[in-house]
Amino acid sequence: MATVLVVEDDPNLRAALIRELGARSHTVRSTSTAMGMLRDVAQNPPDLVILDLGLPDLDGAEALKMLRGVSDVPVIIATARDGEAEIVRLLHAGADDYLVKPFTAEVLSARMAALLRRAGRAGSMMRLAVGGLHIDVDRREASLDGRPLELTRREFDLLAYLAARPGRVVSRRELLAEVWHQAYGDDQTIDVHLSWLRRKLGETAASPRYLHTVRGVGVRLAAPPEHRPENAAGPS
Repeated sequence: MATVLVVEDDPNLRAALIRELGARSHTVRSTSTAMGMLRDVAQNPPDLVILDLGLPDLDGAEALKMLRGVSDVPVIIATARDGEAEIVRLLHAGADDYLVKPFTAEVLSARMAALLRRAGRAGSMMRLAVGGLHIDVDRREASLDGRPLELTRREFDLLAYLAARPGRVVSRRELLAEVWHQAYGDDQTIDVHLSWLRRKLGETAASPRYLHTVRGVGVRLAAPPEHRPENAAGPS
């Protein structure tokens, strides 16, 4: 069970979502505007937000950017826009997942369960350190060489998963299953998030320091040479 905020301006669809989610024992709140969503989240944060993009007062993507300035609550975008560029834009704006309308209540419920499951178990890993990278999973904070990293929820989850397995090559299929909780999906989603992470870690795919792509296999997170014990200076 979770507290879910439905942000949808179509009264029929909003009523249907409230009915279906309520039947699955969730506590459901709703609003038809972006400003209503921001007020609701600020006053009483829900466990998850289902956000339509076609809102009357503000485009949902812009509302999402504003929401991310005050909260890291999981967000599922519910949209009729299915273009690749739009999906990438939504992920870049901070969406955790998206569903293209029309969708079934069963699919929505499964996506919600995946997001809530991941959010609920985040504290089990505690603190991680790889070279100059430090991650406090309980607090959902990360830093590099003492500098705080500003990460989206999905970026943080991806980085923490890789950092918990330093030196190991993690396959894309495993990342989809364990970070995105999907049996299958588009590799471009992973590539986009890895690109954003590299940028925030001050590296590129051509000149990696922490994130190393193993072509045809997956990705490996490892400390750069200057942080490895074998390169530490000996006694003078």
